[in-house]
Amino acid sequence: MTGERPAGADDRCIELVELLTAYLDDSLDAQTRRRFDEHLEGCPGCRAALAQWRTVAGLAGRLTAAEVAGLDPYVRERLLATLRAPRRR
Repeated sequence: MTGERPAGADDRCIELVELLTAYLDDSLDAQTRRRFDEHLEGCPGCRAALAQWRTVAGLAGRLTAAEVAGLDPYVRERLLATLRAPRRR
């Protein structure tokens, strides 16, 4: 990333990452969604994270129960852990 980030930018990014699923589900209140959208305009990192989550959700949505049951237990647990908790920097 080029240039300096505003003070507190990392805190805002962490807060927004925690709200990603609510954003994708369109379940944020209007004020929070507006703040989220404003942040996305100026933060390429959060835009990239949102794009990644959209991709993951789209791909995960294509899996059948049989396919999930057939996954190696380690892979299944890693996938579920990734979907449960957003990563922090």
